Amino acid sequence: MKRDSGKMDKQSATGDRPANPAGTAPSAQAAFTSYAAPLVGHAVEFASAVRVDASPEALHKLRVSLRRLRSLWWAFAPLLEKDESIRQRALFKYLATAAGKTRDWDILIELLSQEDSGAHDITPKLQEARGSALAVSRETLSNADVKHLLREALAGASKELNTAHERMPLRKFAARRVDAAKRSLKKRMKRANRARRSDYTAFHDVRKAGKKLRYLLDFFEPVLKGSCKSTARRVKRIQKRFGALNDVVASEGLLREHAASLAGSGDAGVTLDWLGKERKRRMRTAAALLRKR
Repeated sequence: MKRDSGKMDKQSATGDRPANPAGTAPSAQAAFTSYAAPLVGHAVEFASAVRVDASPEALHKLRVSLRRLRSLWWAFAPLLEKDESIRQRALFKYLATAAGKTRDWDILIELLSQEDSGAHDITPKLQEARGSALAVSRETLSNADVKHLLREALAGASKELNTAHERMPLRKFAARRVDAAKRSLKKRMKRANRARRSDYTAFHDVRKAGKKLRYLLDFFEPVLKGSCKSTARRVKRIQKRFGALNDVVASEGLLREHAASLAGSGDAGVTLDWLGKERKRRMRTAAALLRKR
């Protein structure tokens, strides 16, 4: 199952970095636009594509782009006006959630395509619900005017940073923000390791912290001293296991939420039992990774 792994296509991987990281050391303030502009361009492109492309891939790319933007604004938050930075990150989250409403149905449908899920009779109803969610996602994104909102956010942040009196070397700034993301992940892993296995919130926090660190490594690895390969591999494992757990938890919640509208289209109880067993199995797998930290 393809989920929000933070993996970039070739264009994104080469376009979201300062133009000359190996030359004269840029400041963090000057480098911001080199990171942000390609991301905004991708998000605008994918938002436009969703209007005509109903595929899971189109929605997935849009949501990932918006989440990467949110992480980039978090990374540069110490250099930006606090309230405006918080507002922009909330905007990116709102737009990603709009795309995610349909993406959640895609994940549920893919999960239940497994032979032992007992969900064969319910699939047509799930596809119908997915179609309704897609219509809402499209309307929300269209009404929000994604292109205008994102370009306005980019222009505002770029102007603020370019007119700032102080300058911080990009390498120093990047190292500080990556270290902050590492500490956040470590703290949440310790908390999840002590939590009850029924406390999914603690596990979910690990997933979010791991995703943030992965994005920051994608942004800043070329300008950091030393290799980040071991950290990147570890974060990928966290994303894979905790992402797989989140897929089941979110799908189980979605099915319960819409149980009434799906009544009569198959044995939802059997499907929920299967999802419950799968959730426990994936919870154990994720917990095992915590013990290896």
